[in-house]
Amino acid sequence: MNMPLRWDLVRPDQLGSMLDGVEAPEVWYLDDLAECAGKVLARSGNGDLVFVGRSLDSMFDLLGGALEGTGRVPRRLPLSIDRFRRISRSEVLRAREMFAEIGIAPASLARRDRPVTFVDVVWQGETFARLFALLDDWIAEERETWPAIRRKLRFIGVTSRTKTSPNTWRWQQDADWPRRLPAGSVVNVSLHPFVWSYLGDHQDKLTWPYQLHRWREYLREAKRDERTREALAEAVHLVELGRTKEVRRMIARAIAGEPTLAEPWLRTLHSRLS
Repeated sequence: MNMPLRWDLVRPDQLGSMLDGVEAPEVWYLDDLAECAGKVLARSGNGDLVFVGRSLDSMFDLLGGALEGTGRVPRRLPLSIDRFRRISRSEVLRAREMFAEIGIAPASLARRDRPVTFVDVVWQGETFARLFALLDDWIAEERETWPAIRRKLRFIGVTSRTKTSPNTWRWQQDADWPRRLPAGSVVNVSLHPFVWSYLGDHQDKLTWPYQLHRWREYLREAKRDERTREALAEAVHLVELGRTKEVRRMIARAIAGEPTLAEPWLRTLHSRLS
């Protein structure tokens, strides 16, 4: 399937000389990222993580290293949906090809053992809403069993941390689609606002944005400019950090503070990371 090239950084045998002369940068946001990653795992409902778009590529890389050997492999859905555009039929079909490529077609959703847990940075939740609508329409067309599938879909929004109070507004409160899923299927994890802004708005990424209406433009060779090489060094470093005992224990400490640690699947994962 034609997808924008992003190197496999867990087995980086494609990099060649890309990192020659490039120093790994200091990951100043590591503590916050590891804590957030641990909470994402704990709130995933034992689901297979699918990172939507590019904003959380750094969490994807860190967990790629940390979860190596656990049987849990995070996946990416390189999908960017312009909230101001109507999605054409050809774009709908393209999105379905991408879903199927990572095992989330309606038939496979209905029959899979574990849920699929989509993860993305969230401000008002438009991407999740449109993603849900794309899946919902496809499920209806395929006449798959919604009562079975609704238990296999989960969403984690990584939000910018604010002061909490009983009156704190959460993005999913005004949306209709989360009400169609079981309670607790749509949850949030907060992240330090500086880190949230860096990952979502300012960090150089390794791939093109991959908007559906421009996807053919993004199938050319991966970016190889100097800023991309520096971003690649950062990404490779995150995978290596994820493999270290120190970072795995940081992730485990974040998991230990979550009520879901009482569940057997998470206790097993926590033990392997500790």
